[in-house]
This record gives sequence, C-alpha cells and structure tokens, in this order.
Amino acid sequence: METVDALLTRDRRDDRPALVDATGREFDYHWLCTTAWKSGNFLRHAGVREGVTVGVVGAGPLALEAFFGTTLLEGRTQFEPPTDLTAADDLRALVAPVDALDRYELPRGAQRVGYGDKPGQPDVHHFDAGIWSENPAFPPLSVAPDTDILTDEDRTYTHEDVLAAAGDVIDEYGLETGDRVVVRASLSDPRTVVAGVIAPLLTEGVVVLTGDEPAEVTTDRGSHAVSSDSVPEPRRIDPDSVALS
Repeated sequence: METVDALLTRDRRDDRPALVDATGREFDYHWLCTTAWKSGNFLRHAGVREGVTVGVVGAGPLALEAFFGTTLLEGRTQFEPPTDLTAADDLRALVAPVDALDRYELPRGAQRVGYGDKPGQPDVHHFDAGIWSENPAFPPLSVAPDTDILTDEDRTYTHEDVLAAAGDVIDEYGLETGDRVVVRASLSDPRTVVAGVIAPLLTEGVVVLTGDEPAEVTTDRGSHAVSSDSVPEPRRIDPDSVALS
C-alpha cells in the first residue's frame, strides 16, 4: 500500500467493526469507507483540493471522516489548529463542532464547516447534512506517495511518511486483524494519528476514539492504547516511540 486512500477502497467495505466512539457506538468498515467518500465529495464544494490545508477540531467519528475526505482530495489535515489562523494562507476550510466555530479566526476565503447542531449562520456549512446528501461513491484516484497528508505547526508529512511509520508501529507492537487501539493522546500530534488511526486500519483492526472520556483498556490480547501518559498500562503505544520522520 503506497497511499492512505487505499484504506478506503470499495473492496474494504464490510460489516466488521472499524471504529468505536466515546459512547461505545460501533461503526463498520462499510460506513467508514462510504462516509469518507461522501465527506470528500462534500468538502470539494468547499474548495478542498491538492495543496490546501483543512483544520479539523474534535476527536469523534465526523472529525475523523473530515480527515479522510480531505485525504481523498489530496489535501492535508491539521488536527486541533490554533484559534488564530489568519496567517494560514493555505487553509481552505475549518471543520469543527458548530458551537466551537466562533473561537477561530480564519484567513479570507476559508470556509467554516460545522458538525453537530445545525448552524444558525447562513455562511456555515453543515457537515452532517452535507455528507448524508452526497453521492456515496468517489472517482478513482491516482495519489502520489509524496503528496502531503498531515501537518502540525512545525512539519508536514506525506502519505509515504505516514505509512512507513504506521508499518513500524504494526511490527513493533504486533498489531493484528481485529485488534483494538484506544486513542488517548491528542490527534494534534501526527504521531497519534499514525499509531491510533492509520496503523489499526492497515491491519483491519478497530480504532477506539475516546474524546474527553476515559476508555478502558483490558489486559486481554488485542487491546492497545496510544497514550503519552507516563503511567504504565497494558500495551501502551507512546507517541514518542513512533518514528515519523
């Protein structure tokens, strides 16, 4: 696999669990892939394309789908960006909970996309409604491995970088099909995205998004947690151990 969009192809759609949210609700691979396609189709209307950045706020399923939709459009995602984005000339859209959008200052031309409650402002796109009304298909892709996919305030990473680091996580921690990886560290760190999202999806495992709520990690085989906490826990994957170069 050379690019992350290959995680979202039609042949990966089935009823195995792919994602669990903070409430314990499960989403299968069929939902994950189809909603990613819808997200990409929707974000295209907001001007997302190759070479632009999308800010994504939150750590729930829709935040993750905004990341995947941006990826399908060959854009780069910055999770949990700073509130003052006026100097970010490449920022094309901000996807955030509706009640959080007012905290952010955007550059001219950037679009506000809210999820959760229906926005009260006419210039805010409603992500939930938009993706459900979109076409559940996506044109064939030809993404180059050196295309940017993730950024933080310091560095930008390509599909090639992300997949290589995710492969190392899989090898080091022995991730297997069906393993659950609980995301306790912030997605603002690209290494958390690599270890907590990309690595388990590569092995057809399960991503557990905890949001602000703690999630139990058992000592059973197949349970892992991405966490920067110094307190030992079963099969803890520290972001500092992720070799994202």
